[in-house]
Amino acid sequence: MKKTNIQYYFSFFMALTLLLMVSCKTQKEDSVNDNSELDIQVFETSRSGNKLTKLDSLVAESKASIISIDTSKTYQTFTGFGGAFTESSAYLLNQLSAENRDKIIKAYFSKDGAAYSLQRTHMNSCDFSLSQYSYASVEDDMNLEHFSVAEDEPDLIPMIKDAMAASEDGFKLFASPWTAPPWMKDNNKWVGGKLKEDYYDTWALFFSKYVDAYKEKGIDIWGFTVENEPLGNSSNWESMHYTPKEMTDFVVNHLGPQLEKDGKGDLVILGYDQNRSHLKEWVDEMYRDEKSKQYFDGTAVHWYDSTFEIYADDLQYAHDKAPDKLLIETEGCIDAQVPVWQDDDWYWRKEATDWGWDWAPEEDKHLHPKYSPAYRYARDIIGCMNNWVDGWVDWNMVLDRQGGPNWFKNWCVAPVIVDPEADEVYFTPLFYVMSHFSKYVRPGAKRIAFNHSDEDLQVTAAQNTDGSIAVIVFNPTEQKKTFEITLDNLSRKVNISAQALQSIIIN
Repeated sequence: MKKTNIQYYFSFFMALTLLLMVSCKTQKEDSVNDNSELDIQVFETSRSGNKLTKLDSLVAESKASIISIDTSKTYQTFTGFGGAFTESSAYLLNQLSAENRDKIIKAYFSKDGAAYSLQRTHMNSCDFSLSQYSYASVEDDMNLEHFSVAEDEPDLIPMIKDAMAASEDGFKLFASPWTAPPWMKDNNKWVGGKLKEDYYDTWALFFSKYVDAYKEKGIDIWGFTVENEPLGNSSNWESMHYTPKEMTDFVVNHLGPQLEKDGKGDLVILGYDQNRSHLKEWVDEMYRDEKSKQYFDGTAVHWYDSTFEIYADDLQYAHDKAPDKLLIETEGCIDAQVPVWQDDDWYWRKEATDWGWDWAPEEDKHLHPKYSPAYRYARDIIGCMNNWVDGWVDWNMVLDRQGGPNWFKNWCVAPVIVDPEADEVYFTPLFYVMSHFSKYVRPGAKRIAFNHSDEDLQVTAAQNTDGSIAVIVFNPTEQKKTFEITLDNLSRKVNISAQALQSIIIN
């Protein structure tokens, strides 16, 4: 009996020892395997139906191109990504049920949503307003004693405040005027014309009054663009013209000093605010001397010259002219186009033509090819990021099925389309494309260096302040692709679907 017990305990001890040895070996092997691969998460939006979908299976082909990441070389610091608060969008939200209104606000601004971080709004009315109005409607009110933002109180201000409440990290908000009130202009009209020199001081005071009025409503303004589209818009809707010298003189001699006088010298002032093809002449004037550099914090650009051409040389020139200044894309959208309702595939078709295709002369049609909306956004944002742009702001966040409301009937597409009568909401693929950037490249992130061997893929990369790295890859081809991301002797292979955008997060 005693011998049997000894044998039993001996056998049990040996089995336990063997089990521990196998377990340790397995854990060691697992540890080696874990440490040999990058720890990543992959999110994809694709024509095949993914919508910022997390890919749990990362099985990849053996043959792969290489995307190598180099964190030792950094470029610009990102200010943020976002859209614009317009009266049209705000009005539509108020026509929806409380549930759908809240759904859209959270989708754009919550941490679980797109987490927009850089926002624009309009001072006075714009084309995406319900009517034409000004905060200074009393003529010859030189001291703006009757200044009032009451027009914004029903719709625009509540939308901004709801967005603030939904945003955990907050966002920067800048404002842009489309025009001064007609009584300050040489043509006495909403459209076109120039600011009368006698009203330069009054118009500068207008900016300061606006900051105070919004502050009273609980909204902080981060900065301004001096004028939306100072070259005009073919006399279609609210506008006011400046030459580069006229705008620079206004900022240096009136706007900048007024804000300083009123204790608002830390507000950001962005010059220009129109298409990239004219950048060189504007930055040459904006940064003409030390005094002008003192007042301009950066340059604002739009994409309407071409939603295909990045104008990389012009962006590089603007950066080289003032490498310590901001360079922000402040407006871009699919315009002159009625949105297509609840048809995801349309947003991936090249037949969703660029508006310029219809009117551009033959020699300029290469700037306006038939090019899908999803491609335009993904390609342009990546191109901007890789050419010193530190912020990218979409236009309207919400429009109706007509692409309005818009008093001029200048229809556009927005990432979210609504049908107020049916109380329905459609998150287009453009919403998910925007989210790939806004959600994963956070304010303060720095663009980092990379190399990639597949010319068909478009790539950018940034490192966030928490150390995480966002690698964004766009595959415009009709074939699935495989690439291998490498960083610090670690690597991971990833498949990307045909016609797809991915955000790869390296933890």
